[in-house]
Amino acid sequence: MDTNLSIKNHSRHKGFSLIEILVVLVIMGLLISIIAPNVLGRADEARVQKVFADFSAIETGLRMYRLDNFSYPSSEQGLRALVERPTLSPVPANWKSGGYLESLPTDPWGNPYLYLSPGQQGAYDIFSYGADGVRGGEGQNADLGNWQANAQRD
Repeated sequence: MDTNLSIKNHSRHKGFSLIEILVVLVIMGLLISIIAPNVLGRADEARVQKVFADFSAIETGLRMYRLDNFSYPSSEQGLRALVERPTLSPVPANWKSGGYLESLPTDPWGNPYLYLSPGQQGAYDIFSYGADGVRGGEGQNADLGNWQANAQRD
């Protein structure tokens, strides 16, 4: 008889009470509020690092293009000249079959990188207007350019 009684008592106490669930939710909320700002800050840093890594890859393609064609693509030809043979003047005489980049990267916010040749900061400028896609801004919205990456390396 004792065995049946203990089985009945045990089956009656299965599951969590509302108080236990609320306590767990409060603890999870506190942990998220402490951890989330640190994780979000790292995501912003990772986006900036991706931009500078993309600049490096694009610059490599531009240097290869210049070696083959004796000049950088014009602003009108744009970075697309690294992927497709330009039809705008000056049409490159020694454009490498297959291009200089497999595809053009976009910035971490989904916008194409901008390009000027000759640039205002150097022989060419590669830049992104940041998260807002508008010139100027601070933090995530700050403009990023290849000249900043070059200054960090020097």
